[in-house]
Amino acid sequence: MTNKKKVKAYTKRKHIPESKIIEELRSKYDTINFTKTTKFSDLPLSRITLKGLVENNYIDMTDIQRQSIGLALQGNDILGAAKTGSGKTLAFLIPVLEILYCKQWTRLDGVGALIITPTRELAYQIYETLRKVGRYHDVSAGLIIGGKDLKFERKRMDQCNVVICTPGRLLQHMDENPLFDCVNMQILVLDEADRCLDMGFEKTMNCIIANLPPKRQTLLFSATQTKSVKDLARLSLKDPLYVSVHEYSTHTTPENLQQNYIVCSLEDKMAMLWSFIRNHLKQKIIVFFSSCKQVKYIYEVFCRLRPGVSLLALYGTLHQMKRMSIYESFCKKQYAVLFATDIAARGLDFPAVNWVLQMDCPEDVNAYIHRAGRTARFQSGGESLLVLLPSEEGIIEKLKQCKIPINMIRINPSKLQSPHRKLEALLAQNIALKETAQRAFIAYIKSVFLMKDKEIFNVHALDTDAYAKSLGLAIPPRIRFLQRMQKKMSADNNIKIEDEETNKIPTNLADDSEQEDDEGSSDTSDIPNTTNEKKQNDKKDLSSLQLDDSDDDDILTIKRENIDLVDIPITEKDDKIANKKKVITKAALAKKILRKKIIPNKKITFDDEGQELIDSTKSKMSTLARQYENEVDSGINIEIAKQIMREEDQFDKKRFREKIREKHREEKRKLKAKKKKANDEEEKDVSLPNEEVDGNEEDDVSEDESGEDPDISWLPDPDKIYGKQRNTGEKASSANESEENESEKESVVHRPSKRKLVTQEEYKKTKKRQKVSNITDLQADEELALQLLRN
Repeated sequence: MTNKKKVKAYTKRKHIPESKIIEELRSKYDTINFTKTTKFSDLPLSRITLKGLVENNYIDMTDIQRQSIGLALQGNDILGAAKTGSGKTLAFLIPVLEILYCKQWTRLDGVGALIITPTRELAYQIYETLRKVGRYHDVSAGLIIGGKDLKFERKRMDQCNVVICTPGRLLQHMDENPLFDCVNMQILVLDEADRCLDMGFEKTMNCIIANLPPKRQTLLFSATQTKSVKDLARLSLKDPLYVSVHEYSTHTTPENLQQNYIVCSLEDKMAMLWSFIRNHLKQKIIVFFSSCKQVKYIYEVFCRLRPGVSLLALYGTLHQMKRMSIYESFCKKQYAVLFATDIAARGLDFPAVNWVLQMDCPEDVNAYIHRAGRTARFQSGGESLLVLLPSEEGIIEKLKQCKIPINMIRINPSKLQSPHRKLEALLAQNIALKETAQRAFIAYIKSVFLMKDKEIFNVHALDTDAYAKSLGLAIPPRIRFLQRMQKKMSADNNIKIEDEETNKIPTNLADDSEQEDDEGSSDTSDIPNTTNEKKQNDKKDLSSLQLDDSDDDDILTIKRENIDLVDIPITEKDDKIANKKKVITKAALAKKILRKKIIPNKKITFDDEGQELIDSTKSKMSTLARQYENEVDSGINIEIAKQIMREEDQFDKKRFREKIREKHREEKRKLKAKKKKANDEEEKDVSLPNEEVDGNEEDDVSEDESGEDPDISWLPDPDKIYGKQRNTGEKASSANESEENESEKESVVHRPSKRKLVTQEEYKKTKKRQKVSNITDLQADEELALQLLRN
């Protein structure tokens, strides 16, 4: 039997504690030589960081990464400046991950690193890069930008180790969120530092820096780095190292970027842009404008014109989720045109952009560099085209002074396609689109007016009418802000001229000037005033107000007699003062009402003597209650309150009794009115006997007027016809007839339509009564009329 040796299938690896690995990495930081390191694996980085870099194909380092990562790991403050597309994002993300890893940072430790960027899209891009590279790290990251759900962010702020944010939203959390705590923060990173520290973010950044701990490491990165001592002092940097890998290079822009410019009139810009897009359908283009309203209009109108390529628009007034989806979709598309403002100009990495068009002149050289830097990123090529007006050619010299190679090219007129007719037709059909065009027109003129460099940007050199026509507007809109500014400037100039002239007049020539005023005023009625004459008149009027020592004795003496008002010249200034009315704002109106102590919705009634009638239902009646209301005292005195209630109860009972009485009176009044109405109706239903006999109305009137009984001798005797038995029958049935008469009377009241028979004598009496009452009424009226005439 041969003895077989046992062979182990695997060797047990020794477990190295993480603290030892961290110590080894830290010991290698001081030995980093950036001249020899070309790959990320050459740096003393953690295994999990290298794994994340390899998986995302980050193997070779760029110049800025090679020079800055090692210095940052050593704990230095850094000012990093490099060309656009040179990989600055990884230059600060890798040190952030490694420093937090070496300090064994966990979620319980709170915020360890703060990365501030000027735009939301750039913050989102950094967040996505951090997710890819640091996926194996145990640290948590949070994207804190405006436009997202504030409540969602607020609840999770204490769990974030790396906060990537914009300045405004960060300051909001600092002020409002008790869960946000940056006491233990280790690293502060400002991407696009010059933009973060400029005038637009100055107040916000000052407030943020005041809340940050002084003991921290600070990293600043930008393509156009700030060297201002004031900015650096605000950040409390300690011996910062300036890393500028391209400072001594021949050009400040990428070498693979071809830069050109054309000079184009303002009215030809739309035709030039339309023709350019139509001739570059199979390319990826970014078109920059100076305002959101321009981008919105160009995007909407070009979508209707259908150039044959996918169109997108990215500007500030869009909802944040919409902005992020537009950014992602443009990154994924192979051929597309993106119309954008300067929010897309800084830091954003759009892959494979062929052309960058700057339709409006950039504010300065830095703005041009960042716009043009959206193409030709990281060893890829690209082209940039700057469209200038003849008045804006001065910027070319400034670009060349900053080592930016730019060449002039000319437009081929045969290839220009003008969409003006189509634009006019579209605006005529769509009122909303027309309003958008008007806003775009005003926004462009305002952007030119607000530019600081007045040598390049001259708003008065713009042909506004032709530009409005090129946008499709038949009538150019009113530029009200410009008109207001011109009026204000002219008014200020007039005041300055008047002040200068009044200062030149000596006081001892006051009398002479008055004599000149007398002579000059007689001539002004015949000769029309020019501007010089107006100034002279103003000068004379002002000099006449000056007093000598001799004027103290007789202040009220007449200087000029029989002044004709036609002779006095009225200046433009007087007209402005007369026509100028003080604008009353809503706040001023509210203050005025408060001062008058007017109580809204309060109705005050007065009696015949002018005394205020107090409504007992809405105000206290007792003197004790009124005194208690006027007293300024905290809390409620229960005893006094009970007494007030008792007194007020007496008034309430009295008011209730009055109400009941009034109710009874009203009921009685209604009953009387009802009875009166019934009687009136009875009188109307009364019919004359003559009407039933012969129906002759004139005979009745004549009989009534004569007062004699009618002749009834011609009527036959009823006893002869019917006999004496009729009387006995009548007597026998008298009881029945009386009952029937009573029922008929009652029926007259309830049934006004049934006519009641009356005798001729009763009818005459009622007529006489009516005549007497009419006569008395006439006499009373005559007496009243005579009395009024006498008065």
